[in-house]
Amino acid sequence: MAERRLFGRSAAPGVAEGVVAVLDAATQSKRNAGTRAEEVLALRRALSQALAEVADLAGNAAGEAADMLGFQVAMLSDDELVRPTLEAVEAGESAAAAWQAAMDAEIAGYRAAGDDHFAARTADLEDIRDRVLGHMTPGAAGPVIPAGSVVVAADLPISRFLAIDWALGGAIVLTQGSPSSHVAMLARARGVPMVVGLDGDAVAMAGREALVDAATGEVVLNPTETTRVAFAAKAQTEKTANAVRAAFSARPAVTRDGTRIALNLNAGSADELDGVDPVICDGIGLVRTELLFHAPGGLPDEEAQYQAYRRIVAWAEGRPVTIRTLDAGGDKPIPGVTMDGESNPFLGVRGIRLSLRNPALFRTQLRALARASADGDLRIMLPMVTVPAELEASRKLLAEALAGLAHDNIPAGRPKLGMMIEVPAAAIVIDQFDADFFSIGSNDLTQYVTAAGRDIGAVAELADPLNPAVMRLIALVAQHGRETGREVSLCGDAGGDPRVIGALLRAGLRSLSVAPASVGAAKQAIAAIDLREAAP
Repeated sequence: MAERRLFGRSAAPGVAEGVVAVLDAATQSKRNAGTRAEEVLALRRALSQALAEVADLAGNAAGEAADMLGFQVAMLSDDELVRPTLEAVEAGESAAAAWQAAMDAEIAGYRAAGDDHFAARTADLEDIRDRVLGHMTPGAAGPVIPAGSVVVAADLPISRFLAIDWALGGAIVLTQGSPSSHVAMLARARGVPMVVGLDGDAVAMAGREALVDAATGEVVLNPTETTRVAFAAKAQTEKTANAVRAAFSARPAVTRDGTRIALNLNAGSADELDGVDPVICDGIGLVRTELLFHAPGGLPDEEAQYQAYRRIVAWAEGRPVTIRTLDAGGDKPIPGVTMDGESNPFLGVRGIRLSLRNPALFRTQLRALARASADGDLRIMLPMVTVPAELEASRKLLAEALAGLAHDNIPAGRPKLGMMIEVPAAAIVIDQFDADFFSIGSNDLTQYVTAAGRDIGAVAELADPLNPAVMRLIALVAQHGRETGREVSLCGDAGGDPRVIGALLRAGLRSLSVAPASVGAAKQAIAAIDLREAAP
């Protein structure tokens, strides 16, 4: 067959070659239906097996990847999702047919809701549908993806990404998708090349050999020998560049004009830091605590949280560790904690709003954090703060937690209390917030300023941290930090993006927090910047 070149957008850089494996929607096979009781049992068993699979993926995943699976865990635990299927089974429908019909209707409803958040979740719902069907109907779960494949699909749910073995290479090519989606974030962190918005028929690519240059968004099907040679040279260049970036990891982050930049790490648990040398960073700028709240056995008690936090403090060897309080809600639901049925969860009860509505849960976390701060330089960071009253209410609860620990004769430190800047309203009147420090969450800030969901491919180009409005707010917060002597950092994806780092430093930031895998590239980008020169 003739060579064919297709083009999309880069979502995660890198080069790869392999055979195309198409991840298509499941097709229902025939299954002999049993009695109503047998069908209900088959459905319950399939739901339980699917939930166990997703929970296992979450348990083996690190940090934000595990947090992202919370949506599927919450949906599979939701009795309301299952109710239409049970009603159809009681009316005489087979469990498999009833489940598929009910989920197809649910997915259609999400697509037709006219809400970007719901539209972005359809890939997860399709995966839930197919995963449960796979336990009821032979072959319905779809093919197993061989390691090293170029995985082609319309979109890719997080659970499917985590279930694929990327150790032998491979790439992701989506006909839809977004460079700012959660899967794209994971692909960048794992070093998996990814292209989105490809202008081709996914099914027609099945079984073909493909070369992927994800930096340019190019996919070559049925490559000629000349193309193979050129691609091999490009792959060798990429390998050399990776080695150069890796060499920067152990060096201090310093610009070409000698300005020292603090480079910290983002992490989700102590396990995620296994094998990472603390010498590569100046501390931890963001610890996500949501993974603890998804662990089997229910919500973590004070002792479980304390042990988890002190492990991270011990790893840091005296470096500062900033731990974010529970940031649930939005795209990170937690069964039994977050609110169901919100029309727009991203603008609903999430982050600090949720914690303040659950003071017992919040107080337990604050006690555990205060105890761990006795072992090192631990700082507490509040997510999604919108008004000063939320900061003051949190400070009051922290004071009560400290008083309770003192009364109980339990050792504790007095950690600094800071806040994330994700809500434009907080950034605009930053001078009204009496926080000990500030950390800019560029992912949410960008999507709120640009009114463009990061998981929505159609508006992905608008969700750009280099948008002048976003950069103006970042500069405003950085200026406030300089004038008041309070530390300002940035812990979103933008901090590890070489394309954006120069603009962030010129906006006044001197502290960034990135994924461990991005340290080398970030330091290399910083080293090339001369802050004495005008922006290019």
